[in-house]
Amino acid sequence: MIAPVLSLVSFAVVAAAHSNHAQKPFSGPHRDLWYNTIPGDGGTQADAVYSGITTFGRLPYYPCLASEEENFDIAFIGAPFDTGTSYRPGARFGPSGIRQGSRRLNLYGGYNVPLDANPFHTDFKVLDCGDIPVTSYDNTWAIRQIENGHNSLLMRKPYTDADKKGISKAGKVLPRLITLGGDHTITLPLLRSINKAYGPISVIHFDSHLDTWKPKVFGGSPSEVASINHGTYFYHAAMEGLLRNDSNIHAGIRTTLSGPSDYENDGYCGFEIVEAREIDTIGMNGIIERIRNRIGTNPVYLSIDIDTLDPAFAPATGTPETGGWSTRELRTILRGLDGLNFIGADLVEVAPAYDTNAEHTTMAAADVLFEVLTMMVKKGPLVASE
Repeated sequence: MIAPVLSLVSFAVVAAAHSNHAQKPFSGPHRDLWYNTIPGDGGTQADAVYSGITTFGRLPYYPCLASEEENFDIAFIGAPFDTGTSYRPGARFGPSGIRQGSRRLNLYGGYNVPLDANPFHTDFKVLDCGDIPVTSYDNTWAIRQIENGHNSLLMRKPYTDADKKGISKAGKVLPRLITLGGDHTITLPLLRSINKAYGPISVIHFDSHLDTWKPKVFGGSPSEVASINHGTYFYHAAMEGLLRNDSNIHAGIRTTLSGPSDYENDGYCGFEIVEAREIDTIGMNGIIERIRNRIGTNPVYLSIDIDTLDPAFAPATGTPETGGWSTRELRTILRGLDGLNFIGADLVEVAPAYDTNAEHTTMAAADVLFEVLTMMVKKGPLVASE
């Protein structure tokens, strides 16, 4: 009977330890196994980053869609959807892959040296809320599930400053969500959710592709369902009035086009373009300046396609494009946006099946979101100025 008892005790200890990254004292017949090797010496054994249930950065988990009892300031939520892809599927496994790649983010405590902050040790409450249930059989229904699931969390009272005036349409402070994709189609229902809370929003879009194609150009639009995919969602967002005109920007673009008209259509959707190759002429600081000048003090939504990175750094994605930025360059550019009014973010198109055994893509995705989370924590709740 010793083995079963050990197994049950081990599971209980790991589950308890996961919520605060250190194993709590407990009693039982094998108590000494979880203390220092000398019985009675005191102290507990540190929890290993490779043990425990996998959440983003080993944050506490709470089933937020099943219960409203737990408030939060920032939450991670997965949207495992990939039936809007045009090339390689597999991003439905993106949320779990990104979480796996994030396990070692706080291996040494989680302190972000360049941004001088630790997003894992803060007075703000940060949770992993798990995934939105998403069907793989009906795109229209799945998109509705993502919108409603996201909005259910977005409209709740935050843990901090719920009594203060915020920048939302209702004048309230709202929590902020970081969504783990999923293919890039998910950004449309997310923007629909955000529009209910904030109205038209400015967008910073990191990607190798424009994603503003008219459906008749991208996919042929044989039906209304087919017209919404990971290359057309910004077109639909613009047509629905979800975007704040002339304050949106793409960064990292390097795709082939059907012709110059694609750029013209992109302008109709209210975007400025920073090509990936411009890093060779204006440098990272020039790109940061372009983005900041475009956005100003507007509330802004951040959408990051992992294919912004060159396939050498992130091979596991639906539509890889050579000639992209390195992980270091993207992280540096993101940190240059510190202080902007981010009301939410997503990271999409991680398809772990195409990754290396070393988990290059999922670790890169997690590290990029580490920068985003740190900036949100530094900024704090988005209260209205007096």
